[in-house]
Amino acid sequence: MANEVLHWLQLKPGGLYLDGTLGGGGHSRLILENAVNSRLIGLDRDPAALKEASRVLAPFGGRVSLHHATFDQAGEILQQLGVEGLDGMLLDLGVSSHQLDTAERGFSFRQDAPLDMRMNPLAGMTAAEVVNQADEAELVRIFFEYGEERYSRRIVRKLLQQRAERAIIRTGELAQLVRDAVPGGRRPARIHPATRVFQALRIYVNDELGQVQRGVEAGIYLLKPGGRLVVISFHSLEDRIVKHLFREKAKGCTCPPRLPVCQCDQSPDIKILTRKGVKAGAVEVEQNVRSRSAILRAVERC
Repeated sequence: MANEVLHWLQLKPGGLYLDGTLGGGGHSRLILENAVNSRLIGLDRDPAALKEASRVLAPFGGRVSLHHATFDQAGEILQQLGVEGLDGMLLDLGVSSHQLDTAERGFSFRQDAPLDMRMNPLAGMTAAEVVNQADEAELVRIFFEYGEERYSRRIVRKLLQQRAERAIIRTGELAQLVRDAVPGGRRPARIHPATRVFQALRIYVNDELGQVQRGVEAGIYLLKPGGRLVVISFHSLEDRIVKHLFREKAKGCTCPPRLPVCQCDQSPDIKILTRKGVKAGAVEVEQNVRSRSAILRAVERC
């Protein structure tokens, strides 16, 4: 959604921008190319992403400052750099195309690989550790809450039976287990039966929803007045958090409507720019099928 990002960020010459989810550096490059003399602070938890972004953004020299951090740590990074406010911030949530396409990272079941799924491979539990160590109630909760998987209990019962015999350590093993567990799982379908389970594990392993809650809320207050925050979500759980946060921060007065004069003295922190969320156009979806589920929301700091 390159054009949409540029439109809603409303770039200006000499501005200071933060890309909280660098990935391969594509969005950051667009920002630097389209805002003369702008500077960019880039964050990513994935060392491989930082390495690729460093290569892509090398031509911009001192205009770029890259950091190994999650986007909910943006406030700490800005404090270290002595930065008081941003003109814009971009968050492109979820797993990157590079992570999905790198088989050994274990995000996808398209190729058999170690069941890892960590966006930062240097920290935290792997998906295999969760699958083999979490108890029944916790696994059911993960699959149902983060994957909205209707057959969570059935899948977990099958999983417990299998792990009693041997540990589940490969993406192919887990995908086949889910296919065998759900009704009609062996029949051809548009969506693989294991899709929701893999999504749930990835979200849990990386604390993605907690990070969205913390990072988006904190990001609002890192903006200068008139600065803009643009967030791209790829599934309903993320988008719901972003939408509700934006509505809450745009409320302003919380007094009962019958009061003739405001008593709470609260004013809105932000102005919502995209009431319904913006979706990718037909041309982009045709070129990049993953963009079909993207929803962009933007706000401006009051």
